[in-house]
Amino acid sequence: MSEIRNEPGQTPFDKLGGRDAVKALVERFYDAMEEHEPTLAALHQRDEHGRVSREARDRFALFLVGWLGGPQDYMLLHGHPRLRMRHARVPVDSAMRDAWTRSMKIAMEASGVTGALREFLETRFAELADFLRNTPDAPATGGART
Repeated sequence: MSEIRNEPGQTPFDKLGGRDAVKALVERFYDAMEEHEPTLAALHQRDEHGRVSREARDRFALFLVGWLGGPQDYMLLHGHPRLRMRHARVPVDSAMRDAWTRSMKIAMEASGVTGALREFLETRFAELADFLRNTPDAPATGGART
């Protein structure tokens, strides 16, 4: 997509509106997850009120800022993301992948992300979520046998 580049001022991070906009997207993402995808939300560290913890939210925001082309503070603090390794303890099948992408779509909608940027991010987020699948889907049950 020619409108989204990795040049200063042209990164997805810039087009979203910078650090504060990415943090707001992350908040909406976890809020949507808690409301619409409780099975996925339950896999995350929770606070004393049963919500996805501030630590989990802040860590993902820090990662997402860098992943979208902003400052690489996550790498400075935590090293390379090694996403597959960090998610290995969590069973991620197609259902969890799809729950994650639905939550992110709701967050983008609530954040007013539209047009070419929305299209670009939906594609990239879907690729990222699919990359993290580490569990085969359960075989379909029921149905007619032939």
